[in-house]
Amino acid sequence: MPDKLLLIEDDVNLSNDLKKQFQLESFEVDTVYDGILANKLIQKNTYDCILLDINIPGINGYEVVKSIREKEINTPVIITTAFGELDDKLLGFSYGADDYITKPFFFKELLARVKVFLKRSQHYADKKIIIVADLILDLEKKQVKRANSLIKLTAREFELLRLLAEARGNPVSKKELLNKVWSSNFDVTSNTIEVFINLLRNKIDKNFPTKLIKTRIGFGYYLAID
Repeated sequence: MPDKLLLIEDDVNLSNDLKKQFQLESFEVDTVYDGILANKLIQKNTYDCILLDINIPGINGYEVVKSIREKEINTPVIITTAFGELDDKLLGFSYGADDYITKPFFFKELLARVKVFLKRSQHYADKKIIIVADLILDLEKKQVKRANSLIKLTAREFELLRLLAEARGNPVSKKELLNKVWSSNFDVTSNTIEVFINLLRNKIDKNFPTKLIKTRIGFGYYLAID
Protein backbone atom coordinates (compact mmCIF):
# COMPACT_ATOMS: atom_id res chain seq x y z
CA MET A 1 0.00 0.00 0.00
CA PRO A 2 1.56 3.38 -1.00
CA ASP A 3 2.39 6.01 1.59
CA LYS A 4 -0.16 8.81 1.60
CA LEU A 5 0.73 12.50 1.72
CA LEU A 6 -1.36 15.62 2.18
CA LEU A 7 0.06 18.64 0.35
CA ILE A 8 -1.30 21.98 1.57
CA GLU A 9 -0.08 24.63 -0.88
CA ASP A 10 -1.92 27.58 -2.43
CA ASP A 11 0.50 27.97 -5.35
CA VAL A 12 -1.36 25.80 -7.87
CA ASN A 13 1.62 25.35 -10.20
CA LEU A 14 3.94 24.34 -7.37
CA SER A 15 1.28 22.05 -5.89
CA ASN A 16 0.72 20.28 -9.21
CA ASP A 17 4.46 19.92 -9.81
CA LEU A 18 5.13 18.47 -6.35
CA LYS A 19 2.16 16.11 -6.66
CA LYS A 20 3.44 14.73 -9.95
CA GLN A 21 6.96 14.24 -8.59
CA PHE A 22 5.73 12.44 -5.46
CA GLN A 23 3.47 10.25 -7.58
CA LEU A 24 6.50 9.28 -9.67
CA GLU A 25 8.03 8.13 -6.36
CA SER A 26 4.97 5.91 -5.78
CA PHE A 27 3.24 8.14 -3.22
CA GLU A 28 -0.49 8.74 -3.03
CA VAL A 29 -1.05 12.50 -2.78
CA ASP A 30 -4.04 14.63 -1.80
CA THR A 31 -3.80 18.37 -2.49
CA VAL A 32 -5.65 21.27 -0.90
CA TYR A 33 -5.24 25.02 -1.25
CA ASP A 34 -6.51 26.56 1.99
CA GLY A 35 -6.32 25.89 5.71
CA ILE A 36 -10.01 25.33 6.39
CA LEU A 37 -10.34 22.57 3.78
CA ALA A 38 -7.04 21.12 4.98
CA ASN A 39 -8.43 20.69 8.50
CA LYS A 40 -11.49 18.91 7.13
CA LEU A 41 -9.37 16.47 5.11
CA ILE A 42 -7.07 15.77 8.07
CA GLN A 43 -10.05 14.86 10.27
CA LYS A 44 -11.53 12.67 7.56
CA ASN A 45 -8.44 10.81 6.31
CA THR A 46 -5.26 9.27 7.66
CA TYR A 47 -1.96 10.50 6.23
CA ASP A 48 1.62 9.32 6.65
CA CYS A 49 3.03 12.85 6.34
CA ILE A 50 1.65 16.38 5.87
CA LEU A 51 3.43 19.08 3.83
CA LEU A 52 2.16 22.47 4.94
CA ASP A 53 2.71 25.96 3.57
CA ILE A 54 2.35 28.81 6.09
CA ASN A 55 0.93 31.57 3.88
CA ILE A 56 -2.36 29.96 2.84
CA PRO A 57 -5.93 31.38 2.75
CA GLY A 58 -8.67 30.46 5.18
CA ILE A 59 -6.50 29.93 8.23
CA ASN A 60 -2.71 30.08 8.04
CA GLY A 61 -0.38 27.12 8.38
CA TYR A 62 0.49 27.85 12.00
CA GLU A 63 -3.16 27.56 12.96
CA VAL A 64 -3.53 24.39 10.91
CA VAL A 65 -0.69 22.59 12.68
CA LYS A 66 -1.94 23.88 16.04
CA SER A 67 -5.38 22.43 15.28
CA ILE A 68 -3.83 19.11 14.24
CA ARG A 69 -2.02 18.72 17.55
CA GLU A 70 -5.02 19.81 19.61
CA LYS A 71 -6.94 16.94 18.02
CA GLU A 72 -4.15 14.56 19.14
CA ILE A 73 -3.16 13.76 15.56
CA ASN A 74 0.53 12.82 15.59
CA THR A 75 1.15 12.73 11.84
CA PRO A 76 4.55 14.30 10.97
CA VAL A 77 4.18 17.85 9.64
CA ILE A 78 6.82 19.44 7.42
CA ILE A 79 6.42 23.18 6.91
CA THR A 80 7.25 24.47 3.43
CA THR A 81 7.44 28.24 3.24
CA ALA A 82 9.31 31.30 1.99
CA PHE A 83 9.65 32.53 5.59
CA GLY A 84 13.20 31.52 6.52
CA GLU A 85 13.91 33.49 9.70
CA LEU A 86 14.78 31.54 12.84
CA ASP A 87 11.85 33.07 14.74
CA ASP A 88 9.45 31.79 12.05
CA LYS A 89 10.87 28.29 12.39
CA LEU A 90 10.70 28.31 16.18
CA LEU A 91 7.10 29.53 16.04
CA GLY A 92 6.24 26.61 13.75
CA PHE A 93 7.94 24.18 16.11
CA SER A 94 6.12 25.61 19.12
CA TYR A 95 2.78 24.95 17.42
CA GLY A 96 3.78 21.34 16.75
CA ALA A 97 5.56 21.19 13.39
CA ASP A 98 8.28 18.54 13.03
CA ASP A 99 10.41 19.92 10.23
CA TYR A 100 10.89 23.08 8.19
CA ILE A 101 12.15 23.60 4.65
CA THR A 102 12.55 27.05 3.10
CA LYS A 103 11.50 27.87 -0.44
CA PRO A 104 12.95 27.55 -2.98
CA PHE A 105 14.07 23.98 -2.32
CA PHE A 106 15.11 20.96 -4.34
CA PHE A 107 12.53 18.20 -4.57
CA LYS A 108 15.17 15.61 -3.66
CA GLU A 109 15.74 17.35 -0.32
CA LEU A 110 12.03 17.45 0.47
CA LEU A 111 11.69 13.80 -0.55
CA ALA A 112 14.59 12.84 1.71
CA ARG A 113 12.96 14.52 4.69
CA VAL A 114 9.64 12.81 4.06
CA LYS A 115 11.40 9.44 3.84
CA VAL A 116 13.14 10.04 7.16
CA PHE A 117 9.79 10.26 8.95
CA LEU A 118 8.37 7.26 7.09
CA LYS A 119 11.44 5.19 7.96
CA ARG A 120 11.10 6.07 11.63
CA SER A 121 7.46 5.01 11.59
CA GLN A 122 8.48 1.61 10.20
CA HIS A 123 11.27 1.37 12.78
CA TYR A 124 8.84 1.92 15.66
CA ALA A 125 6.70 -0.96 14.43
CA ASP A 126 9.57 -3.36 15.22
CA LYS A 127 9.95 -2.07 18.78
CA LYS A 128 7.82 -2.30 21.88
CA ILE A 129 7.96 -0.27 25.08
CA ILE A 130 10.57 1.75 26.99
CA ILE A 131 9.97 2.55 30.68
CA VAL A 132 11.84 5.19 32.68
CA ALA A 133 10.42 5.56 36.20
CA ASP A 134 6.71 6.36 35.66
CA LEU A 135 7.33 7.41 32.03
CA ILE A 136 6.21 4.89 29.39
CA LEU A 137 7.04 5.15 25.68
CA ASP A 138 5.01 2.86 23.44
CA LEU A 139 7.11 2.88 20.26
CA GLU A 140 4.57 0.97 18.20
CA LYS A 141 1.62 3.23 19.01
CA LYS A 142 3.93 6.28 19.29
CA GLN A 143 2.31 7.19 22.60
CA VAL A 144 3.81 8.56 25.79
CA LYS A 145 2.31 8.27 29.25
CA ARG A 146 3.50 9.52 32.59
CA ALA A 147 1.77 8.37 35.76
CA ASN A 148 -0.89 6.86 33.47
CA SER A 149 -1.61 10.27 31.91
CA LEU A 150 -1.35 10.46 28.12
CA ILE A 151 1.09 13.15 26.94
CA LYS A 152 0.72 14.57 23.43
CA LEU A 153 4.02 14.89 21.56
CA THR A 154 4.88 15.83 18.02
CA ALA A 155 6.87 13.34 15.93
CA ARG A 156 10.04 15.39 16.48
CA GLU A 157 9.51 15.58 20.25
CA PHE A 158 8.81 11.85 20.35
CA GLU A 159 12.04 11.08 18.51
CA LEU A 160 14.04 13.27 20.90
CA LEU A 161 12.50 11.59 23.93
CA ARG A 162 13.08 8.13 22.44
CA LEU A 163 16.79 8.85 21.97
CA LEU A 164 17.11 10.04 25.55
CA ALA A 165 15.20 7.02 26.87
CA GLU A 166 17.25 4.52 24.85
CA ALA A 167 20.47 6.05 26.22
CA ARG A 168 19.59 4.55 29.64
CA GLY A 169 20.79 7.47 31.74
CA ASN A 170 23.81 8.33 29.62
CA PRO A 171 23.99 11.88 28.25
CA VAL A 172 23.16 12.47 24.58
CA SER A 173 25.10 15.38 23.08
CA LYS A 174 23.58 18.16 21.02
CA LYS A 175 25.69 16.98 18.09
CA GLU A 176 24.22 13.49 18.30
CA LEU A 177 20.70 14.90 18.51
CA LEU A 178 21.39 17.01 15.44
CA ASN A 179 22.68 14.02 13.48
CA LYS A 180 19.98 11.55 14.48
CA VAL A 181 16.88 13.71 14.79
CA TRP A 182 17.38 16.47 12.24
CA SER A 183 20.07 14.91 10.02
CA SER A 184 22.67 16.94 8.14
CA ASN A 185 19.97 18.33 5.82
CA PHE A 186 18.40 20.51 8.49
CA ASP A 187 19.81 23.99 9.19
CA VAL A 188 19.25 23.96 12.94
CA THR A 189 21.43 25.36 15.67
CA SER A 190 22.02 24.42 19.28
CA ASN A 191 19.42 27.06 20.18
CA THR A 192 16.78 25.12 18.25
CA ILE A 193 17.61 21.97 20.22
CA GLU A 194 17.32 23.90 23.47
CA VAL A 195 13.88 25.10 22.40
CA PHE A 196 12.76 21.53 21.75
CA ILE A 197 14.18 20.30 25.04
CA ASN A 198 12.24 23.05 26.82
CA LEU A 199 9.07 22.02 24.96
CA LEU A 200 9.64 18.44 26.10
CA ARG A 201 10.25 19.52 29.70
CA ASN A 202 6.99 21.47 29.71
CA LYS A 203 5.12 18.32 28.67
CA ILE A 204 7.09 15.61 30.48
CA ASP A 205 8.21 17.28 33.72
CA LYS A 206 6.27 20.48 34.40
CA ASN A 207 3.24 18.92 36.11
CA PHE A 208 5.14 16.22 37.99
CA PRO A 209 7.16 16.55 41.22
CA THR A 210 10.04 14.38 39.95
CA LYS A 211 11.89 15.87 36.99
CA LEU A 212 13.30 13.35 34.50
CA ILE A 213 14.96 15.39 31.77
CA LYS A 214 18.39 16.50 33.02
CA THR A 215 21.27 18.53 31.60
CA ARG A 216 24.92 17.61 32.07
CA ILE A 217 26.82 20.75 31.12
CA GLY A 218 29.29 20.08 28.34
CA PHE A 219 27.93 16.57 27.66
CA GLY A 220 24.26 16.87 26.75
CA TYR A 221 20.84 15.72 28.00
CA TYR A 222 19.71 12.54 29.72
CA LEU A 223 16.78 10.92 31.53
CA ALA A 224 17.14 9.99 35.18
CA ILE A 225 15.26 10.00 38.49
CA ASP A 226 18.02 11.54 40.63
